[in-house]
Amino acid sequence: MTTSSLPGTGSVPRREDLLDRYRRTAHWKPLEYVFWCLPILAYFAFPGNYLLLSQIAITGLFALSLDLIFGYAGIISLGHAAFFGVGAYTVGLLGSHGLGDPLLGLLLAAVFAGLLGFLSSFLLLRGSDLSRLMVTLGVALMLYELANKFTRITGGVDGMPGIEIKPILGVFDFDMFGRVGFIYSVVVLFVLFWVARRLVYSPFGQSLRGIHMNVLRMPALGVPVNRRLVQIYTIGAAYAGVAGALLAQTNQFVSLDVLSFQRSADLLLILILGGAGHLYGGLIGAVVFVMINYFLSDMNPQYWQFWLGLILVLVVLFARGGILGTAQQWIRSSRQRAQAKTETSA
Repeated sequence: MTTSSLPGTGSVPRREDLLDRYRRTAHWKPLEYVFWCLPILAYFAFPGNYLLLSQIAITGLFALSLDLIFGYAGIISLGHAAFFGVGAYTVGLLGSHGLGDPLLGLLLAAVFAGLLGFLSSFLLLRGSDLSRLMVTLGVALMLYELANKFTRITGGVDGMPGIEIKPILGVFDFDMFGRVGFIYSVVVLFVLFWVARRLVYSPFGQSLRGIHMNVLRMPALGVPVNRRLVQIYTIGAAYAGVAGALLAQTNQFVSLDVLSFQRSADLLLILILGGAGHLYGGLIGAVVFVMINYFLSDMNPQYWQFWLGLILVLVVLFARGGILGTAQQWIRSSRQRAQAKTETSA
């Protein structure tokens, strides 16, 4: 049924107008093109820091995976490193058995991490946010101890050094300076970001937003809430698995750290810092967090975590929407003030 404006009122927009407005919001903005030019600029501006730039790209992809399930579906997690670690160990095991093809590693890492996400997602359908925190944390801790226990497979605390990774497409070999690894990580990040962007602007993504805003009302609109939550949790887990696989391929080393609680906690901080529910928030948060880590640890190696904690406290106090959310709010307020001034002068 088409909703039309009532004569004389003009206050009820037509459904076609709403769809046109929605399609316009889904179009790529000029600032987005500028953002994706930054990796190209960084490639030429920082030729001696490809390893650090690769770490930023991989962390950004990892944050994007959490943003899909937390920022859009409202599923909070303290154990997202479980999927990251599954992806990393998948590549490690493949490489140690002579199956070091990078694209095959990414594919299998996504499959196994997604499978773990699918199986564990049913535990999340029960209980509140606190229960979900405990379940996700519990899954990650169990995987950590399993990896620590089965040393013959995972290497235990010694990790898996010297993983053999074959050239990308049989042509581009990983170099010691990290140049190929950086380009490879950025390309994978962009492709998966493009898929995620299509996803969140689709009816599926809009239903997730609805679930996040009011989970009790969505069943009345015919949205299968549990199925949507299972689907997005599985997708987010697969994304995290790819991020872990990228880290293992670019470093050619896997350790227990990929499954640690610290990695999950840092990821949540990154997303809060950048702004959850914006897609770009996780990427911006990853850039800021990794750079802050890099410079603070260089300036004050012993007490650098104090300054990091202080920055995070200030962000929570004065920028609760994160960097991106606060910036959008500031722009919106500026436009409203300018519009009000124009109407007053008229």
